[in-house]
Amino acid sequence: MKTIHVDTGRPYDVLIGNGLIEDCGKLIREKNAARKDAVKAAVISDDKVWELYGEKVTDSLRSAGFEILKKVLPNGEESKNTDNLISVLEFLAENEFTRSDLIVALGGGVVGDLAGFAAAVMLRGVDFIQIPTTLLACVDSSVGGKTAVDLRAGKNLAGAFHQPRLVICDLDVLDSLPEETFKDGSAEVIKYGILADPRLFEHLMDKGLEFDREYVVSRCIEIKRDVVNEDEFDTGKRRLLNLGHTLAHAAEQLSSYKLSHGKAVAIGMSVFSAAAASYGICDRLTAERIREAVKRFGLPCDTDYSAEELYEVMLRDKKRNGSSISIVLPEKIGRCIIKKMDIAELEDFIRAGL
Repeated sequence: MKTIHVDTGRPYDVLIGNGLIEDCGKLIREKNAARKDAVKAAVISDDKVWELYGEKVTDSLRSAGFEILKKVLPNGEESKNTDNLISVLEFLAENEFTRSDLIVALGGGVVGDLAGFAAAVMLRGVDFIQIPTTLLACVDSSVGGKTAVDLRAGKNLAGAFHQPRLVICDLDVLDSLPEETFKDGSAEVIKYGILADPRLFEHLMDKGLEFDREYVVSRCIEIKRDVVNEDEFDTGKRRLLNLGHTLAHAAEQLSSYKLSHGKAVAIGMSVFSAAAASYGICDRLTAERIREAVKRFGLPCDTDYSAEELYEVMLRDKKRNGSSISIVLPEKIGRCIIKKMDIAELEDFIRAGL
């Protein structure tokens, strides 16, 4: 088992290894991730994940002395809404959940984001544990303390920063993922290579979907750890982690969330890197290699949505600040920049990448 320490305002560990789910209760106790007087563990999950891992997790938590509560939501991005957030909060209140108890988020990014937000606002903040069950959640959403739900106007518009007490990444869960879901998470993995590590990028180009899971998952988390340690509340360097996401969130919303997050990020990275090459921010080879990496993992590079359609949705992006918006662009593999752009220029910039 590998341990990566995240040194935020409230420090915590990320555990990476095989077979960790069956020992999650013991690990939570051993890492002092629950208060000594903690009685209840509320497991928030979705129906697909619960069927696979619900019993193992609850058995492990029960053996560690926790009384189990469970709340199971429908699988999918559509569940990450205010109705389900309130449903979770009401469920906790009805079961006399206290500030010494803890929430366990068992699932992918949707469950982690929603359960984390519930933990942030329940009783003005309770402890929670992340047990990610997708590649995307392992390398990205489970670490860093960003929690949120979607609003009708856009994705992740209501949320809070609330760091977990512990993250348990069981690499065995990746074996149960459908190939499309694994590919989806690979978009975030590619993102980290483009952002900060040419060696990681080359490993992915060489191995494709057969990449070394422990090395890649650990390296992605280390990169995110370093960024979050420096900028916990997303006021500077952490915004680099949004590579591909500004356009991705717009495409997701336009598709009514039928387009998966990973595919949308792949499109976002491809389109914005092509636009960056057109504007001389990176060279053509860099943009081409990013598209090659995306294709290597069977992910899309292009979208049928027009520059005008994407632009209209991006006007409501949370990264907009008055008449400007911050977007992340590659200069070369391993180095990206945050570019502040006048909102009036954005539509033409998008068009240059399509």
